[in-house]
Amino acid sequence: MIRVLYFASLRERVGTGAEELPVDHSQSVADVLARLRARGGAWAEALAPERKVLIAINQAMAQPNAGIEDGDEIAFFPPVTGG
Repeated sequence: MIRVLYFASLRERVGTGAEELPVDHSQSVADVLARLRARGGAWAEALAPERKVLIAINQAMAQPNAGIEDGDEIAFFPPVTGG
């Protein structure tokens, strides 16, 4: 299982801050995003390919092609700006 976290506006759009998903060891973050988008509705909109979403795996910034392993924590969050 992997733990998926959603922050800020993504959490508001999908209606949850966290969930657990089964993972195949050959999966990448892009595969997880595709699975979430396939749910449709708020998921497809919030995580749409044209939307900028930052990714962290185990609290380290990552790219969509990064591999994931059982027990990983994947966080999705919108870009933030300083003030």
